[in-house]
Amino acid sequence: MPPNALEKAVYGVYATTALHLADKHGVFEFLITQEAPTSKIAAGLGLDEDTLDRLLVLLDSLGVIEQDEHGTYRIPAELVPYLDPRSPRSVGGFLNHVMHSTVDRLPQLDDYLTAGKAAVDAALPAPFDVMYGTPKLTDDFVAAMWQLTYDVSRELVPMAGLTGIRHLVDVGGASGPFCVAALAATPDLRATVFELPEVGPYVTDTVERYGLQGRLDFVAGDFHRDEFPPTECVAFGYILSGWTDEIGLELLRKAYRACADGGRVLIMDRLFDDDRRGPLPTAVMNLSMHVEAKGRHRTAAEYIGLLESAGFVNCELRRSTQDKHLIIGSK
Repeated sequence: MPPNALEKAVYGVYATTALHLADKHGVFEFLITQEAPTSKIAAGLGLDEDTLDRLLVLLDSLGVIEQDEHGTYRIPAELVPYLDPRSPRSVGGFLNHVMHSTVDRLPQLDDYLTAGKAAVDAALPAPFDVMYGTPKLTDDFVAAMWQLTYDVSRELVPMAGLTGIRHLVDVGGASGPFCVAALAATPDLRATVFELPEVGPYVTDTVERYGLQGRLDFVAGDFHRDEFPPTECVAFGYILSGWTDEIGLELLRKAYRACADGGRVLIMDRLFDDDRRGPLPTAVMNLSMHVEAKGRHRTAAEYIGLLESAGFVNCELRRSTQDKHLIIGSK
């Protein structure tokens, strides 16, 4: 048998597929409501029992679910928030994006290794032309960003020092998960999502769902070409990691121009450890950014260097308990 670390790496593609299918077909939701053997789950969900049994055996081997001596499956309590599709921490949306978008693009890595990213990408559509290429892809991407963003935003918002801030602009803010968290915690705040036109209807839905009329609005724009709306606070959540240092610095300079004196910028992203050897989620997404966008993940010091080059001062890191952290720069 290969060492455990190698074994997990070799079989990872099967694990991801099993997780996605169990989420897609309601297996996790079923097991959250009741413990059950394969036969009962298959009957309740209308699934092929043999195929389901093989998926469940794999998920049990991975420790994602547990089987008792009677063949009954359950989900460990500590994993329920991540496997319950109704939970803000659910990984289902992200898995769906990985399986329906990212996986199709991973073969590009082979070409990158032999020809280089720039040469290969010259013949390919721009990143967001792919992510927003069809209504289904847009739905999947927006849903994934909500699940990756909303829960941790409720932890990041109190760290952001928004008291006294009257308006913030979330650049590339998708359907508004960070804005919703910020508005819930800051009664006098108004927020604007600055995004591509395709995202506008999703922000409208968010306004209706959370009753944020008059507090959350949408401005259509391309953050590469357009200046940002004037504000007191500019937020970048999972944005700068998608772009090169040169483009990131350009975006931060736009943020500096948009910010009123005394304003601030918020960078919210995964961070590499100082030695760039991990953590694993950051290393994975660093590779993902190579095929899905044009950027890379950075250390906190690298982000602070970009902030200072753009003119921001008093830059500081504030870590969350999850894998998305906050770096603040002041104008």
